[in-house]
Amino acid sequence: MNPAARRSELRTLALALLASLLLWNLPSGGLLLYPCKLLATWIHELSHGIAMLGSGVGLAEVDIYRDTSGIAHARGNAGPLGGPIIAAAGYMGTPLWGAALLVIASTPPAARRALLVLAVLLVGTAVVVVGNDFGQYAMAGTGVAIAAVALLAPPRWGLAFAHFLAAQACVNALLDIRVLLRPTHFVNGVALDASDATNMARLTFGSGADWAVWTWAGVWLAWSLLVLYVAIRVNESRVRRSEAAGASPSAAPRDGSDRDARRRSPA
Repeated sequence: MNPAARRSELRTLALALLASLLLWNLPSGGLLLYPCKLLATWIHELSHGIAMLGSGVGLAEVDIYRDTSGIAHARGNAGPLGGPIIAAAGYMGTPLWGAALLVIASTPPAARRALLVLAVLLVGTAVVVVGNDFGQYAMAGTGVAIAAVALLAPPRWGLAFAHFLAAQACVNALLDIRVLLRPTHFVNGVALDASDATNMARLTFGSGADWAVWTWAGVWLAWSLLVLYVAIRVNESRVRRSEAAGASPSAAPRDGSDRDARRRSPA
């Protein structure tokens, strides 16, 4: 990609991040971003599910609810090692998904492919993994909508859309950590006595006290910021490399010899 296109890509990424932050702070922004919040919940719970599969516990199903909450159900009981991995996977995995999409969707063709892969994952998990009716319809519909944008939208709009979704995943990973600091955690309107951070604190510190919960909430917040920072720097380095490549001379340097002077003379 030429340097101008790389700079345009970086501007698109910056605008996507700015739009995400602004919309979440507008009175009706949460309503406009409701599908994106459901997508972030899907990423969060699927990250738990991947950790369950990777740790050998097994994944039974994932439920995603109208209030944008969700839960991943394990098939078995996690051991002393698997428990912390599963508890941390949601808040540590979500920014990784967003950063991966930011880095992979670097050109319009790459963005189209990434969006199509995401659409297939959404529809596939809606059929195989998601257990409740609302979650199945919502995730399948989201997948179809993303596929339509990938196939029908102009290339530059597809790139902007991919960056916006990636920015939403990163921003949601940051905003959702606020939930961990609340005394009560709700899933589908039902109050639970433990959040991911509470479970993590009990498994690692042996205590569900505020200091232990806030420690893990702070760690995950720092992780989300670090992942977003690295993704942005990777995109910036691509722009610099493109500009350096565009500025490099295409012709061989002149050696100052008589032969070179004759070659440049009008005669």
